[in-house]
Amino acid sequence: MPRRAPVVELTEEEHEYLKRLSKRRRSARSMAFRAQVILACAEGKSDKEVGEQLRCCNQTVGSWRKRFLAKRIDGLLDEPRPGAPRKISDQEIEKVVIAALESTPAGATHWSTRLMAKHVGLNQTAISRIWRAFGLQPHRQETFVLSKDPLLIEKVRDIVGIYMVPPVNALVLCVDEKSQIQALSRSQPLLPMRPGQSERKTPDYLRHGTTTLFAALDIATGQVIGKCLPRHRSIEFRRFLDHIESQVPPEMDVHLILDNYATHKTAMISNWLVKRPRFHLHFTPTHASWLNQVERWFALLTERQIKRGSHNSVRALIDSIKEFIKLNNQNPRPFKWVKSADEILQSIARFAHSTLHGHSLNIQ
Repeated sequence: MPRRAPVVELTEEEHEYLKRLSKRRRSARSMAFRAQVILACAEGKSDKEVGEQLRCCNQTVGSWRKRFLAKRIDGLLDEPRPGAPRKISDQEIEKVVIAALESTPAGATHWSTRLMAKHVGLNQTAISRIWRAFGLQPHRQETFVLSKDPLLIEKVRDIVGIYMVPPVNALVLCVDEKSQIQALSRSQPLLPMRPGQSERKTPDYLRHGTTTLFAALDIATGQVIGKCLPRHRSIEFRRFLDHIESQVPPEMDVHLILDNYATHKTAMISNWLVKRPRFHLHFTPTHASWLNQVERWFALLTERQIKRGSHNSVRALIDSIKEFIKLNNQNPRPFKWVKSADEILQSIARFAHSTLHGHSLNIQ
């Protein structure tokens, strides 16, 4: 008779922690894999079944099962490796981490490995390893902005609710304009990619004018209704609404998700909407354009067609945009919205709390 694998029973806290660890993008791949092994074992599966599910050998599953049962969560961590003893003490590591988090060097805005090595008396390689172990990257900086919209909660719940449970017999369109798209051509021809050498282009370019793309993304199908116009005033926006109306079956309601741009709220647009009661507008909170799915489609357009394109005229630019939309609609792929409104609001609350806490520390 084959030996029966020991039963793995998880507490609620352990299950939640391992679940987050297995799905978190910033988790080390090894730790995410070990968490998946333990979660599968907790379902009552044998080592062989878990190995087939995760595509690893039975001995690997059995090893992590035993280590977890012996030390629980700590058993999933890497054990100290054999070799020469460490030459850097915990106090020196703590000094490096605290200096990176709570100070800046004289005459510079952020630490480099060389500046830190000179400051604490260690070598550059040691500083790099310490920063890597603690996930410190002083050379990188990201941007953020918190929405001050007084109706933030209501708007988030409204839009996310439409994404998660679309209305029946209605079309949900994410609408926005990508303004001032420049038709640029390089001053010299591109040098094509070669084995061992990437494509090269000149840094200078010639301007040939601009256009504005009005686009409406159908969240159910991924198809896009697009129209290029010379400017982005309320007159052009109304023309685009007329274009949308001509493309949508008359028996369907239309829900438009928009940002707070001034051209979306003029008297001309209001009068247009009054005459068409089947159109319903849902505005995103200020500084929250990430709630509008068409922004992600704009990013694809920029990355795949505009950023590295060379266009000798506005007409050539418009033709390339139309071609991209045509190919997109031939094989559309809708974006899948996975986060609930509660999860989004909790993330915003955590970020706001940490931001205000950091601001208070700076004031002190």
